[in-house]
Amino acid sequence: MTLGNCCRDAQSKLETHYPPGEAREMVRIIMAHLKGYTPVDLIIKADDEVSDFISGKVDAIVKRLLNDEPIQYIFGDTQFYGLTLKVNSHTLIPRPETEELVDFIVKYYSGRSDLNVLDIATGSGCIAIALARNLPFASVCATDISADALEVARANATSLKTDVKFKLCDIMSMPASDDADLYDIIVSNPPYIATSEKAAMAPNVLEYEPHGALFVPDSDPLKFYHAISNYALKALRNAGKIYFEINPLYADALKRDMNSAGWGDVTLLRDISGKYRFLTAIKQPY
Repeated sequence: MTLGNCCRDAQSKLETHYPPGEAREMVRIIMAHLKGYTPVDLIIKADDEVSDFISGKVDAIVKRLLNDEPIQYIFGDTQFYGLTLKVNSHTLIPRPETEELVDFIVKYYSGRSDLNVLDIATGSGCIAIALARNLPFASVCATDISADALEVARANATSLKTDVKFKLCDIMSMPASDDADLYDIIVSNPPYIATSEKAAMAPNVLEYEPHGALFVPDSDPLKFYHAISNYALKALRNAGKIYFEINPLYADALKRDMNSAGWGDVTLLRDISGKYRFLTAIKQPY
Protein backbone atom coordinates (compact mmCIF):
# COMPACT_ATOMS: atom_id res chain seq x y z
CA MET A 1 0.00 0.00 0.00
CA THR A 2 1.25 3.47 -0.84
CA LEU A 3 1.31 6.32 1.65
CA GLY A 4 -1.31 8.15 -0.40
CA ASN A 5 -3.65 5.17 -0.37
CA CYS A 6 -3.09 4.64 3.34
CA CYS A 7 -4.01 8.25 4.09
CA ARG A 8 -7.03 8.24 1.82
CA ASP A 9 -8.31 4.99 3.33
CA ALA A 10 -7.90 6.33 6.87
CA GLN A 11 -9.60 9.62 6.00
CA SER A 12 -12.49 7.84 4.27
CA LYS A 13 -13.14 5.74 7.39
CA LEU A 14 -12.89 8.74 9.70
CA GLU A 15 -15.29 10.78 7.55
CA THR A 16 -18.05 8.32 8.46
CA HIS A 17 -17.84 9.77 11.98
CA TYR A 18 -16.17 13.19 11.73
CA PRO A 19 -16.44 16.22 9.40
CA PRO A 20 -14.06 16.03 6.41
CA GLY A 21 -11.77 18.79 7.65
CA GLU A 22 -11.43 17.20 11.07
CA ALA A 23 -10.81 13.77 9.54
CA ARG A 24 -8.09 15.21 7.31
CA GLU A 25 -6.42 16.88 10.29
CA MET A 26 -6.53 13.60 12.23
CA VAL A 27 -4.72 11.83 9.40
CA ARG A 28 -2.09 14.57 9.38
CA ILE A 29 -1.56 14.15 13.14
CA ILE A 30 -1.37 10.36 12.84
CA MET A 31 1.34 10.53 10.19
CA ALA A 32 3.24 13.24 12.06
CA HIS A 33 3.40 11.00 15.13
CA LEU A 34 4.03 7.68 13.41
CA LYS A 35 6.46 8.82 10.72
CA GLY A 36 7.40 12.40 11.53
CA TYR A 37 5.88 13.52 8.22
CA THR A 38 4.85 17.09 7.48
CA PRO A 39 1.89 17.92 5.21
CA VAL A 40 4.41 18.53 2.41
CA ASP A 41 5.94 15.09 3.01
CA LEU A 42 2.50 13.52 2.61
CA ILE A 43 2.33 14.98 -0.90
CA ILE A 44 5.93 14.31 -1.95
CA LYS A 45 5.96 10.77 -0.56
CA ALA A 46 2.43 9.83 -1.66
CA ASP A 47 3.70 7.04 -3.93
CA ASP A 48 6.10 5.56 -1.37
CA GLU A 49 5.24 2.12 -0.02
CA VAL A 50 4.02 1.91 3.56
CA SER A 51 4.99 -1.13 5.63
CA ASP A 52 2.36 -3.51 6.97
CA PHE A 53 3.45 -2.47 10.46
CA ILE A 54 2.64 1.20 9.82
CA SER A 55 -0.62 0.50 8.01
CA GLY A 56 -1.64 -1.74 10.92
CA LYS A 57 -0.82 1.02 13.41
CA VAL A 58 -2.90 3.47 11.37
CA ASP A 59 -5.85 1.06 11.32
CA ALA A 60 -5.65 0.57 15.10
CA ILE A 61 -5.61 4.34 15.73
CA VAL A 62 -8.53 4.90 13.36
CA LYS A 63 -10.57 2.29 15.26
CA ARG A 64 -9.89 4.10 18.54
CA LEU A 65 -10.90 7.40 16.96
CA LEU A 66 -14.12 5.86 15.66
CA ASN A 67 -14.82 4.87 19.28
CA ASP A 68 -14.59 8.60 20.14
CA GLU A 69 -11.26 8.42 21.99
CA PRO A 70 -9.61 11.85 21.64
CA ILE A 71 -6.54 11.80 19.42
CA GLN A 72 -4.70 13.87 22.04
CA TYR A 73 -5.12 11.05 24.57
CA ILE A 74 -4.15 8.41 22.02
CA PHE A 75 -0.78 10.07 21.44
CA GLY A 76 -0.51 11.66 24.87
CA ASP A 77 0.15 15.21 23.74
CA THR A 78 -1.40 18.33 22.26
CA GLN A 79 -0.38 21.73 20.94
CA PHE A 80 -1.06 24.85 23.01
CA TYR A 81 0.22 28.38 22.41
CA GLY A 82 3.15 27.06 20.39
CA LEU A 83 4.03 24.41 22.99
CA THR A 84 3.76 20.63 22.95
CA LEU A 85 2.10 19.53 26.19
CA LYS A 86 1.52 16.10 27.66
CA VAL A 87 -2.13 15.29 28.37
CA ASN A 88 -3.98 12.24 29.61
CA SER A 89 -7.35 11.27 31.04
CA HIS A 90 -6.57 13.14 34.27
CA THR A 91 -6.39 16.48 32.44
CA LEU A 92 -8.67 18.40 30.14
CA ILE A 93 -7.50 18.85 26.58
CA PRO A 94 -6.68 22.58 26.28
CA ARG A 95 -9.01 24.42 23.90
CA PRO A 96 -8.26 27.26 21.46
CA GLU A 97 -10.39 29.56 23.62
CA THR A 98 -7.93 29.10 26.47
CA GLU A 99 -5.13 30.13 24.13
CA GLU A 100 -7.11 33.35 23.57
CA LEU A 101 -7.21 33.89 27.33
CA VAL A 102 -3.42 33.54 27.54
CA ASP A 103 -3.05 35.91 24.61
CA PHE A 104 -5.13 38.62 26.34
CA ILE A 105 -2.81 38.46 29.35
CA VAL A 106 0.44 38.35 27.36
CA LYS A 107 -0.57 41.32 25.21
CA TYR A 108 -1.82 43.40 28.15
CA TYR A 109 1.37 42.87 30.15
CA SER A 110 3.79 43.11 27.24
CA GLY A 111 6.91 44.90 28.43
CA ARG A 112 6.15 44.34 32.13
CA SER A 113 8.52 42.18 34.15
CA ASP A 114 8.74 40.57 37.59
CA LEU A 115 5.01 39.85 37.78
CA ASN A 116 3.59 37.52 40.41
CA VAL A 117 1.02 35.21 38.78
CA LEU A 118 -1.38 32.56 40.11
CA ASP A 119 -3.21 30.05 37.91
CA ILE A 120 -6.06 28.29 39.73
CA ALA A 121 -7.30 24.89 38.45
CA THR A 122 -4.29 24.47 36.21
CA GLY A 123 -4.97 20.96 34.85
CA SER A 124 -2.18 20.18 32.37
CA GLY A 125 -0.44 23.42 33.39
CA CYS A 126 -1.12 24.94 29.98
CA ILE A 127 -1.96 28.48 31.15
CA ALA A 128 0.74 28.68 33.82
CA ILE A 129 3.49 27.35 31.56
CA ALA A 130 2.51 29.55 28.62
CA LEU A 131 2.50 32.64 30.85
CA ALA A 132 5.82 31.73 32.49
CA ARG A 133 7.40 31.45 29.05
CA ASN A 134 5.92 34.68 27.70
CA LEU A 135 5.99 37.11 30.65
CA PRO A 136 9.60 38.17 31.35
CA PHE A 137 10.89 37.10 34.76
CA ALA A 138 7.40 36.31 36.02
CA SER A 139 6.98 34.22 39.17
CA VAL A 140 4.20 31.77 38.39
CA CYS A 141 2.36 29.47 40.79
CA ALA A 142 -0.37 27.02 39.77
CA THR A 143 -2.85 24.99 41.81
CA ASP A 144 -5.18 22.06 41.23
CA ILE A 145 -7.27 19.74 43.39
CA SER A 146 -6.10 16.69 41.41
CA ALA A 147 -2.72 15.20 42.32
CA ASP A 148 -2.81 13.25 39.04
CA ALA A 149 -3.31 16.44 37.01
CA LEU A 150 -0.46 18.14 38.89
CA GLU A 151 1.82 15.23 38.02
CA VAL A 152 1.13 15.91 34.35
CA ALA A 153 1.58 19.67 34.82
CA ARG A 154 4.94 19.19 36.57
CA ALA A 155 6.09 16.88 33.78
CA ASN A 156 5.13 19.52 31.21
CA ALA A 157 7.02 22.26 33.05
CA THR A 158 10.08 20.03 33.35
CA SER A 159 10.10 18.96 29.70
CA LEU A 160 9.70 22.58 28.59
CA LYS A 161 12.36 23.78 31.07
CA THR A 162 9.88 26.23 32.60
CA ASP A 163 9.92 27.32 36.24
CA VAL A 164 6.41 27.04 37.71
CA LYS A 165 5.53 26.22 41.32
CA PHE A 166 2.69 23.73 41.65
CA LYS A 167 0.47 23.25 44.71
CA LEU A 168 -2.27 20.77 45.55
CA CYS A 169 -5.21 22.95 46.55
CA ASP A 170 -9.02 23.02 46.58
CA ILE A 171 -10.60 26.10 45.00
CA MET A 172 -13.19 26.15 47.74
CA SER A 173 -10.59 26.48 50.52
CA MET A 174 -7.65 28.43 49.17
CA PRO A 175 -5.01 29.30 51.80
CA ALA A 176 -4.61 32.95 52.74
CA SER A 177 -1.76 34.97 51.21
CA ASP A 178 0.35 37.30 53.32
CA ASP A 179 1.02 40.88 52.25
CA ALA A 180 4.50 39.98 51.04
CA ASP A 181 3.18 37.40 48.58
CA LEU A 182 0.32 39.17 46.83
CA TYR A 183 -0.34 38.57 43.14
CA ASP A 184 -0.44 40.92 40.16
CA ILE A 185 -2.50 38.44 38.12
CA ILE A 186 -4.86 35.65 39.09
CA VAL A 187 -6.19 33.58 36.20
CA SER A 188 -8.52 30.61 36.17
CA ASN A 189 -10.39 28.33 33.82
CA PRO A 190 -12.41 26.41 36.45
CA PRO A 191 -15.18 23.86 35.82
CA TYR A 192 -18.09 25.79 34.32
CA ILE A 193 -20.34 23.51 32.26
CA ALA A 194 -23.73 23.00 33.89
CA THR A 195 -24.82 19.39 34.37
CA SER A 196 -27.89 20.01 32.19
CA GLU A 197 -25.59 20.78 29.23
CA LYS A 198 -24.26 17.22 29.09
CA ALA A 199 -26.95 16.11 26.66
CA ALA A 200 -25.60 18.42 23.96
CA MET A 201 -21.95 17.45 24.37
CA ALA A 202 -19.88 15.21 22.10
CA PRO A 203 -19.14 11.66 23.29
CA ASN A 204 -15.37 12.15 22.96
CA VAL A 205 -15.68 14.72 25.78
CA LEU A 206 -18.29 12.96 27.92
CA GLU A 207 -16.71 9.52 27.76
CA TYR A 208 -13.05 10.43 28.14
CA GLU A 209 -12.34 13.83 29.70
CA PRO A 210 -12.42 14.21 33.52
CA HIS A 211 -15.89 15.24 34.64
CA GLY A 212 -14.57 16.91 37.78
CA ALA A 213 -12.73 19.43 35.61
CA LEU A 214 -15.76 20.08 33.42
CA PHE A 215 -19.05 20.16 35.29
CA VAL A 216 -20.80 22.20 37.95
CA PRO A 217 -24.28 21.64 39.42
CA ASP A 218 -27.21 23.42 37.79
CA SER A 219 -28.14 24.72 41.24
CA ASP A 220 -24.84 26.59 41.66
CA PRO A 221 -23.09 27.06 38.29
CA LEU A 222 -20.92 29.96 39.50
CA LYS A 223 -19.71 28.33 42.72
CA PHE A 224 -16.04 28.26 41.72
CA TYR A 225 -16.05 31.82 40.40
CA HIS A 226 -17.51 33.13 43.64
CA ALA A 227 -14.88 31.26 45.69
CA ILE A 228 -12.02 32.47 43.50
CA SER A 229 -13.38 36.03 43.47
CA ASN A 230 -13.53 36.13 47.27
CA TYR A 231 -10.01 34.74 47.54
CA ALA A 232 -8.61 37.07 44.88
CA LEU A 233 -9.92 40.18 46.63
CA LYS A 234 -7.51 39.31 49.45
CA ALA A 235 -4.69 37.76 47.40
CA LEU A 236 -4.29 40.41 44.66
CA ARG A 237 -2.36 43.64 45.02
CA ASN A 238 -4.36 46.84 44.53
CA ALA A 239 -4.90 47.29 40.78
CA GLY A 240 -4.14 43.61 40.27
CA LYS A 241 -6.28 41.85 37.66
CA ILE A 242 -8.32 38.69 37.61
CA TYR A 243 -8.90 36.78 34.37
CA PHE A 244 -11.60 34.12 33.99
CA GLU A 245 -12.60 31.80 31.19
CA ILE A 246 -16.37 31.52 31.58
CA ASN A 247 -19.56 29.87 30.39
CA PRO A 248 -21.32 32.35 28.05
CA LEU A 249 -24.68 31.25 29.48
CA TYR A 250 -23.78 32.82 32.82
CA ALA A 251 -21.70 35.78 31.64
CA ASP A 252 -24.17 38.49 32.65
CA ALA A 253 -24.86 36.91 36.02
CA LEU A 254 -21.16 36.63 36.82
CA LYS A 255 -20.55 40.22 35.77
CA ARG A 256 -23.32 41.40 38.13
CA ASP A 257 -21.91 39.34 40.98
CA MET A 258 -18.39 40.66 40.43
CA ASN A 259 -19.63 44.25 40.42
CA SER A 260 -21.58 43.62 43.62
CA ALA A 261 -18.48 42.11 45.23
CA GLY A 262 -16.60 45.37 44.72
CA TRP A 263 -14.48 44.64 41.67
CA GLY A 264 -13.63 47.50 39.32
CA ASP A 265 -13.74 47.65 35.53
CA VAL A 266 -15.57 44.32 35.23
CA THR A 267 -15.40 43.51 31.52
CA LEU A 268 -16.77 40.69 29.36
CA LEU A 269 -14.67 39.74 26.34
CA ARG A 270 -15.75 37.73 23.32
CA ASP A 271 -13.94 34.71 21.91
CA ILE A 272 -13.19 34.18 18.23
CA SER A 273 -16.73 32.81 17.78
CA GLY A 274 -18.27 35.99 19.17
CA LYS A 275 -19.38 34.48 22.50
CA TYR A 276 -18.71 36.10 25.85
CA ARG A 277 -16.06 33.61 26.97
CA PHE A 278 -13.87 35.71 29.26
CA LEU A 279 -14.21 38.12 32.15
CA THR A 280 -11.59 40.49 33.52
CA ALA A 281 -11.73 42.76 36.57
CA ILE A 282 -9.43 44.96 38.63
CA LYS A 283 -9.03 44.94 42.39
CA GLN A 284 -9.88 48.39 43.69
CA PRO A 285 -8.18 49.81 46.78
CA TYR A 286 -10.38 49.76 49.85
